[in-house]
Amino acid sequence: MNMQQGAEKADAILQNTLAGITPGLRWVHEASEDIGCSDWKNAGTGTGSVIRGIMIMTVVSPERRGALLGVVERNWTASAYKITRVNRSKELPSITAFTPGGFQVHVAVGGEGQFRFSVTTPCLTDSPVQKPTTPSNVDTNTPAYEGGKPLPRPYIHDDFWSATPTRT
Repeated sequence: MNMQQGAEKADAILQNTLAGITPGLRWVHEASEDIGCSDWKNAGTGTGSVIRGIMIMTVVSPERRGALLGVVERNWTASAYKITRVNRSKELPSITAFTPGGFQVHVAVGGEGQFRFSVTTPCLTDSPVQKPTTPSNVDTNTPAYEGGKPLPRPYIHDDFWSATPTRT
């Protein structure tokens, strides 16, 4: 598998992760990254790794963040992903797992509760890598994030994910 094929697989993993979340979330691509892999002497190996990421633009209330992480963890486990790290931090929780094919998947909650999903490929045969072809699903006011542009904080309200359940 070359790096472009790996990037396409990473995009599919991200889309499958999002498809397992109901109601759906609004998101935008992050800039794709690719890096060369080296051996123990830090010499090039003719291989590289690709990182694909998406940022969630849906506002996820503090009360719903744990539920969203739980949905993701259950879906990844059901897909035979091996969960390797769960950070249960109240402020900045995250989950890391590996697919059976060696792709690392990660979800993290950042500032203002913004969720970030990423997939890192294993080292693959070096090749040029194109941008993702799946369009982001936000409104036209949010530009595609291609690096260099400031990424907006979550701003899209969802009746479920943005809700603050009332306590009686």
